[in-house]
Order: sequence, then structure tokens, then C-alpha cells
Amino acid sequence: MFDYRTIARELERNKAVFQQLLENKTAAEYRWRPAPDKWSLLEIVGHLYDEEREDFKARVHHVLENPKLPLPPINPVGWVAERDYAGQDYGATLAKFLTERKESVLWLRSLVSPNWENTCHHPTLGAMSAKKFLANWLAHDYLHIRQINRYNFQYFQQQAQEDLSYAGDWQVGGTIK
Repeated sequence: MFDYRTIARELERNKAVFQQLLENKTAAEYRWRPAPDKWSLLEIVGHLYDEEREDFKARVHHVLENPKLPLPPINPVGWVAERDYAGQDYGATLAKFLTERKESVLWLRSLVSPNWENTCHHPTLGAMSAKKFLANWLAHDYLHIRQINRYNFQYFQQQAQEDLSYAGDWQVGGTIK
């Protein structure tokens, strides 16, 4: 059963997860890329901040309040270069994201009888309900938590310069000893 309060609680919990995974990183850590075409932690944090403000919260709000109006356009992948995420201040960007997440959770908790079945038209996905946007907001968190953990593993692997196979198989479906 869908309960937006549970999702709000998980988004709040994930704020603490992101904070623990991302704070106190050195410049070498947050600027490192696992591959030339992969994002650095700094770019991931910039993405999380913009997605929080301009995608998920904004779109849930839009569908709840103005479902008949077209969705404002977004460009999450393009923003990485357009907004120069790599040139941003890591600590300030992380602080802005964490503050924005706190405000998002407070906003969700302030809603009174929202109509989660309100639907708008997404230009490529078709009909999208407020409920679907909210559920995908939480799923987006989980995807980036996985990405950040993989990043941390890869960075550590490079720094350790040791065979880490004894720890277990990092690949999806791998075993943990």
C-alpha cells in the first residue's frame, strides 16, 4: 500500500546516508573519476542537488497542484557540463543538497490530503502520477547510493593497490563471505 509518509521518512533517512557517504572527502577523492566518462563525486553531488530542487520535488509539487499544465523541461545529464558541476565547491554543494533534502521532507510532511493520483503528461513517458514521481524520487536515491558505494569501492581499490577479492565479489549478484 502506498504511503507517502513512509517515503518521506525514507528520504529523510537517506539524507543521513548521503551525509555519511559524502562528507569529509578530500579533493583527491571527490574529483577522482572511475573512468573518463564517469562522474566524480563532486558531479554526483551537483546532480543530486539539482534533481532535488528542479526535478523530483518540483515535479511532485507540479502534478499535485497543476496537473493540466505541461511539465517544466529539465536536462539532468546536460546540466553536468552546462552548470559546471566539476568546478563547484564540494562542501558548499553538499551542504545545499542536504539542506534542500531537509526542506523537501518538511514539505512532504506538511501536505494535507494530497491527491497522489493526479496525473500529468510526461513528454517521453506518457501519463505520470504524483505517486509515480514520488516513488521514483526514492528509487533515484537508492540508485545513487549504490553508485556512490561503487565509487568508494573503486577509489579504495585503486588506492590500496591490493587484490580485494577476499572481501567478496563486488559484481551484482556476487557473494559475500
